[in-house]
Amino acid sequence: MKTSIIAAFLSCALLLTGCGSKQEEKEAEEKAAADSPADALQAIADKAKEMGDREAVDPVDFRKLKDLLPETLAGMSRTEATGEKTGAMGFTVSTAQAKYKGSSDGSLNVEIVDTGGIAGVSTMALAAWSIAEIDKETTTGYEKTTTIEGYKAFEKYNNESKSGEINVLVADRYVVNVEGDNLSVDQLKDALKAIDLGKLSDMK
Repeated sequence: MKTSIIAAFLSCALLLTGCGSKQEEKEAEEKAAADSPADALQAIADKAKEMGDREAVDPVDFRKLKDLLPETLAGMSRTEATGEKTGAMGFTVSTAQAKYKGSSDGSLNVEIVDTGGIAGVSTMALAAWSIAEIDKETTTGYEKTTTIEGYKAFEKYNNESKSGEINVLVADRYVVNVEGDNLSVDQLKDALKAIDLGKLSDMK
């Protein structure tokens, strides 16, 4: 699954000991300036500042995150469910992961990460798309930012390999990643809808 989330978290923890957070915020603003009109740039800059000012809080018990991962998703059965709390240099995240497999070649991986223990710009680093506007099409697929159930989200899909991912940022804190192989976009969306994002948003 996305072990890169943990790697990114550790990198963010190191950045927070120096001036990394300011540098990331500056890069985000520079990118926005290149791609967006002035009003959109200001909105993105305001969002970056808001997230950057957030204080770290203790992440929830990963077992609570695991409880949100149902036994079946998109007609597939859960084959594995894991969770952990990872920390470094005083910063912590909680992660829950599950793998699903159907009778065909389709497979699904789902991950929920509570970034409350690193907060701020580090959360943006794990979900950089959350402060961007993306809309891209190629001969094989697409990627775009969108809104799902009121939450900022990112979709990416490859029509040739029938693989893709949907990522959602909940309460500026929880990152939900749904990745699938040999599945349609609709199946990925159905899998995401089966996860109670409202309940996740209310977790403390």
